Amino acid sequence: MINELQLTARLQRAGFLLDVDLTLPARGVSVLFGPSGSGKTSCLRVLAGLEPQAQGVVRVDGEVWQDTARRVMRPVHQRALGYVFQEASLFDHLSVRDNLMFGFKRTPPAQRRHAWDHGLELLGIAHLLQRRPQELSGGERQRVAIARALATSPRVLLMDEPLASIDAARKNEILPWLEQLHAQLDIPVVYVTHSNDELARLADHVVLLDNGRALCSGPVPELMTRIDLPLARGDSAAALIEARVVSHSTADSLSELVFEGGRLLLPQASHAALPQGTAVRVRIQARDVSLSLQAPEHSSVLNVLRATVVDVVDDTPGQVLVVLQLGTGFHPVRLLSRISQLSARRLGIAPGRAVFAQIKGVAMVR
Repeated sequence: MINELQLTARLQRAGFLLDVDLTLPARGVSVLFGPSGSGKTSCLRVLAGLEPQAQGVVRVDGEVWQDTARRVMRPVHQRALGYVFQEASLFDHLSVRDNLMFGFKRTPPAQRRHAWDHGLELLGIAHLLQRRPQELSGGERQRVAIARALATSPRVLLMDEPLASIDAARKNEILPWLEQLHAQLDIPVVYVTHSNDELARLADHVVLLDNGRALCSGPVPELMTRIDLPLARGDSAAALIEARVVSHSTADSLSELVFEGGRLLLPQASHAALPQGTAVRVRIQARDVSLSLQAPEHSSVLNVLRATVVDVVDDTPGQVLVVLQLGTGFHPVRLLSRISQLSARRLGIAPGRAVFAQIKGVAMVR
C-alpha cells in the first residue's frame, strides 16, 4: 500500500515558473485545482517524467522516481503509472478489448497487480468489448481510456481534465463511474480540473494552484469554507458536509442525514433511497443559506440549524459572506451564508453571534 506521493518540482518556462512542494495522500482522489495556466498539467507531466528539465523529487512510497540532485531520472516507461488525457487517445483500429490488452501487455508480468479486465466492472464497459472506438460515445471512450490505464496495474493514476472535451450530458454519464474510483481503488488518483462541480463530487484532498505555486493543500471540506481562499468566493461558494443516512420517511419521501453539527432532511426525489448508515457528501450553496436570530415558527424551510458566526467579510457589492460553525465537537462543521450588508447590519451579524441557519437547498453530491 502506498504511504504517500511526494512531488517537489521547479520548472522554468518562458514567462512561467512552476515551484511546488506537495505531499498527497496514499489513496483517494487528490484534485489539482486552479485557473488555466496555474501549473496543474505541469505537475502531472513532472510526475509522469515528461518534463526532463524539471528539478526536484518524485517519490512513491519511499521509492524514488526522480531526484535531480542525485541524478536519478526514471524514464516514463519505467514509472508505474496510468495517464488519462483530455482526449481519449484510443487506437481506432483496435476493439475495446484489444485496447485494454495493449496496456496490459506493456506491463511486465512481475509487475501486474490486476488482470487485463480489472476495470470492466468498475467502469461498466463489459458490454463494449467488441466495439471500435469510433462506435462509442464520448463518455464511453473516456471510460475505456481509464480502464486501459488501470490495465497497466499503475501505482498512481493521473487524470488531466478527462471531462473537458465532452458535453454536459456525457459528463453526467461518466461522473458516477469516476466517483467509484474514490471508493474502490487502492492507489492515489491525481485529478486535474478547474470545475467546482467535479471538485465537490470527486475530491478527497485538494491542492489550490495559482501562477505555478500551491496556495494550500488539505481535505476538501475544510478548504471550501476558508474565506481567505478563492474557493469561498463567487457565486459557486459552498460548504461540503460529510454525513450518513439514518432513516427514511416513505410517507414524506424524505431521508434523514446526521453529521457532527446536526441533522438534515433531503428529498428522496433527488437520489435513490440509500441504506441506513451509508456515508454521503452534501453540498450547501452559500446563496441558499439565510440567517435568523430566532427559530422560525411558520416556514416551509425544512432544515434550520443552530449556528455561531465565526467570521464576516465583504463579498460582492452590497453583500457579505458569513462563516458559520455548526456544533461544538472536536471536528466542527462550517457553513457559508451570503446575505445583504443591510441584513447583516440589522441582525448585528458579528463573530460570536448565535443564529439560526435556514437552509433552502441541500444537494447530495456523493
